[in-house]
Amino acid sequence: MPQSVQSLVNRLTFRQLQVFKSVYELNSYSRAGDMLGLSQPAVSNQIRQLENALEQPLFEYVGRQLYSTATANRLAQCIDTMFDEIQRFQNDVSAETGLVAGELTLVAVSTAQYVVPYLLRAYSNLHPKVTINVKVMNRAAAIERFNENHDELIIMGMVPNDKPMVSIPFLNNELVAVAPKDHPILTLPDITLGTFLEQNLLLREAGSGSRLALELHCQKQRVRLQAEMEIGSNDAIKHAVIAGLGVAVLPKLGVLSELTLGSLIEVPVKDFPLRRSWCLIYPQSRHPTPTMRSFIEYIQQNIGQFETMFSRMKGK
Repeated sequence: MPQSVQSLVNRLTFRQLQVFKSVYELNSYSRAGDMLGLSQPAVSNQIRQLENALEQPLFEYVGRQLYSTATANRLAQCIDTMFDEIQRFQNDVSAETGLVAGELTLVAVSTAQYVVPYLLRAYSNLHPKVTINVKVMNRAAAIERFNENHDELIIMGMVPNDKPMVSIPFLNNELVAVAPKDHPILTLPDITLGTFLEQNLLLREAGSGSRLALELHCQKQRVRLQAEMEIGSNDAIKHAVIAGLGVAVLPKLGVLSELTLGSLIEVPVKDFPLRRSWCLIYPQSRHPTPTMRSFIEYIQQNIGQFETMFSRMKGK
């Protein structure tokens, strides 16, 4: 190792790099301290020691806004690579002992949040040494993170067909038309898609998978889709429908309790429910880590059990 590199390594600590990574990602000394359990002066001290070792500033304030320097951007890339390698090393060591351990990162699109907890319960029992990190976001954000290679595995319903990916369908996903109890549409004998959409339709934001599924269905049926109101989450839409603000198309698994209690009614719209599949996806070019591989195998081996379990939940 060159003497200059050895001298730098002697002055660096993993704690400094960990603190730097938190400040860099959160863009805040105070929020980084809260996450790490450190006071703001302690965070500032770690960053100052790191800047002294590098002989370069890493952050600077313009007014009250914290900005990263070019040196900080480059250091963040190096740290990500280094921490990734350490994680792979831990996974490989665990694999040699026959024990799956390490971190598993899952991204779940918003509508999948009703499914994921049931998938993780049995997996966690099988692999108690795996730390699971779940991030919930809409479909557009999940695809963006996929493109940037941020996360390991993604669970979504509307899988893009223009990406180099492995896709494993594992569970049926029904989207149902719902209205509040006593809504006038429930008295009609034959309800067409056009009639339903005229009942003050409440819709997710652009980029949502459930919205995209409805848009594609409307295109196929040559029916114009016009939202009365856009709302940013399925739970918020569900409560808006119950409150009488309109009707909506929602994942059945997300409204099972309301359908059972009668606060929401499934509307018998022609050609409904819309049927899609939940899929587990990951980049085609990525070699699965031991934790990834264990979760992929778990999903593949239990597809039949998932269908049975969720069918019971839906009362089928």
